[in-house]
Amino acid sequence: MSVIQPWRERSRGERAALIWLAIVTVALYSVLVPVHAVLYGVALPVAMLLGAGVCAAPLAALVYPRIAIAVFGVSAFLLPLVISPDRDPFWPWPWSVPALIALALFVLVVTLRHGWRLGVLPLVIGIGGSLAAPLMLTEAASANAAAADLIVTASIGAATFLVAVLVSGRMRLSRQLRRERELTTIEQQRRVLIEERSRIARDLHDVVAHSLSVIQVQSSTARYRLPGLADEVAAEFEGIAATARSSLTEMRRLLGVLRTDDQAPQLAPQQGIADIPALVESMRRAGVRVGLSLMPPSREPSAAVQITAYRIVQEALSNAVRHAPGAGIAVTVGEIPDALVILVSNEAVTVSAADPGSGHGLQGMRERVALVSGTLSAGPDPDGGWRVEATLPLEEEPR
Repeated sequence: MSVIQPWRERSRGERAALIWLAIVTVALYSVLVPVHAVLYGVALPVAMLLGAGVCAAPLAALVYPRIAIAVFGVSAFLLPLVISPDRDPFWPWPWSVPALIALALFVLVVTLRHGWRLGVLPLVIGIGGSLAAPLMLTEAASANAAAADLIVTASIGAATFLVAVLVSGRMRLSRQLRRERELTTIEQQRRVLIEERSRIARDLHDVVAHSLSVIQVQSSTARYRLPGLADEVAAEFEGIAATARSSLTEMRRLLGVLRTDDQAPQLAPQQGIADIPALVESMRRAGVRVGLSLMPPSREPSAAVQITAYRIVQEALSNAVRHAPGAGIAVTVGEIPDALVILVSNEAVTVSAADPGSGHGLQGMRERVALVSGTLSAGPDPDGGWRVEATLPLEEEPR
């Protein structure tokens, strides 16, 4: 627990502990000053100054333990020496009751916050003060009274120190157990993630990749299996075969990532901004009205930004075809200072799409953009169409 740490970042327990410590500090100070001024005959300014050093030390020890120990030691040493010779010997000396409570609180805070090695110093200061003051002012109190105060001070200080050591050990053990549980939970989640990735990779390989292979083989051999095909039809089959081969290549790369146990697999991009015209052209061959305005950036974007830009356009085009069949689509790729801007919009349609969609495509785009510290907005435009806009930094920011 550190006072410098922002208040909002603290746990509820830390906030409560700080509030109670501040309350106790103010209460001790408000009692110690009048007690020493009235019962011990200490001048009020001196009582206020030395009382502040004794009472504020526990709060200051949270951040500056050594300075707090030094201030407490000087104040606690001087406080019993400035008493009036005419004081009532009935009151305990050299440690008054509020000063003794402040000592116990100081030992507790230092030991809990900084460990037993540093917590020994306030305890030694308390016992040393009980011995030094009677030696310097032999007329101030009887030997029996000073001895009794020494016993009480040593007993309370030692008991507080022992309790603090036991509590700090328990707290340290609890923190270790909590960290172990967190690590165990993370490891379990990692294992579940790996198993799920392996299952997805297996399904993709056994089902999707096999179907793509069949499509590729059938399209490539169509001109030989079906004699008399028109040149336009044969070219269409060749385009289907080329798309299937490209998809199989992409599938193999995806399977390599899914089957990597390392949490940070190498995400080497395979498509980029330069491949967007080919992507748009493939959509045009499929009968989709797509307009493209591409302005290459002034400097080469990072690899992650390249693949993200390509995937954003690919997914946005796919969504537009699925949810707005027959609508015209406009794709714009441009540059603003230090960022790449991608805009994909489609016209309004009167025919609703048969498939309402699951929202996974949009979520996937948001995740991709977030990985490169970009921003993405998607929603209807004033003309009734749909608009997807992404802003990507030209260089991926370190995470």
